[in-house]
Amino acid sequence: MNRLLLKNAKIMLENEILPSGYLYIEEEKIQDVGPINNLPSFDGNIEVIELCNEDTIVPGFIDVHIHGAGGADTMDANLEALTTIATVLPAEGTTSFLATTITQEKDQIKKALKNVAVYCQHLNEAGKAEILGIHLEGPFINSKRAGAQPENQIIAPDLELFKEWQKDSNQLIKLVTLAPEIENGLELIRYLSATGVIASIGHSDATYEEVKEAVHAGATHVTHLFNGMRGIHHREPGVAGAALLFKELMIEIIADGIHVCPEMIKLSLQTKGMDGMILITDSIRAKCMKNGTYDLGGQNVTVKEGKALLDNGTLAGSILKMKESVQNMMEFANISLKEAVRLASTNPAKQLNVFDRKGSIEKGKDADIVILGRDLEVKQTFCRGVKAFERKVIRQ
Repeated sequence: MNRLLLKNAKIMLENEILPSGYLYIEEEKIQDVGPINNLPSFDGNIEVIELCNEDTIVPGFIDVHIHGAGGADTMDANLEALTTIATVLPAEGTTSFLATTITQEKDQIKKALKNVAVYCQHLNEAGKAEILGIHLEGPFINSKRAGAQPENQIIAPDLELFKEWQKDSNQLIKLVTLAPEIENGLELIRYLSATGVIASIGHSDATYEEVKEAVHAGATHVTHLFNGMRGIHHREPGVAGAALLFKELMIEIIADGIHVCPEMIKLSLQTKGMDGMILITDSIRAKCMKNGTYDLGGQNVTVKEGKALLDNGTLAGSILKMKESVQNMMEFANISLKEAVRLASTNPAKQLNVFDRKGSIEKGKDADIVILGRDLEVKQTFCRGVKAFERKVIRQ
């Protein structure tokens, strides 16, 4: 039986921060948490990790939009690739994620979906970041706003094809990015909403009125705000303006300062409020790798100076880490660590309807926890109670 006691660090609970506390883990769950003065005695074999009050224990980050990392991509459609992604993500504090696809030939998407289903059935174990499902990004998007999505594989929303893919995935598709203004877009949104799948507006050239129709049909999410969409104009709010105005829509943001400038990120958070934004990475296989050329959906992506670009100069995903996203948000929007963690942990858990077991530190929830040092760097990460990452300390 795996029993673990963390003690003496600050602990970030949902509604307060304990200045010095303890956290007891058993059988992958948080069994007890409280101030250090109330620490009970534990009998039997138990591992104790002594921390200090410069350390902060926070809930694990949840990335709802990530294609790959560590040289691997969801579209590789093999178990090794998903294992690689799930193994490297805890180093940045990510303890669960949605494996994200890209617009591709139908059979390739089908193969990737089936692969995630097999992985989740057999390999989705504690000690690695947990795959919570699939984010189907494309192919039901608008070619005018393709961004880095391969234009030649874009197709109109197809309800029957989606049903087939959902069956292939063993019902693991949890979020779908689509363009509602394309023929059959609203029909698909209605079906997604009725079956508990998040309908997200993205890679879309919709007008404000078309977004309004999509919201009425059941859309509740917007994929990487400002990127791959009709922007704000003073006579036409577009997708971006509508995303900020409709309280029904949760927005994703890539907070690297490259995809969206810091001032617009701050404006977006002030407009949407702390409950209306989710931090994502939209990272590709090049994350955690050296500068060079990598594949994304059959296209060459060159990574240099922190940017990932197609040959034509289009931004192609990111190499952003979630820990950097949290740090950046604190700087860009002048918010606290607790508020930034809410955007990276609590909000995505609620949006994915897994807040009963993830997204905050609470008795009975999965022991997905991250220990941040004074510098806000990740010192240790536990995925369902099993240590998945520990930073090496270099002593002089």
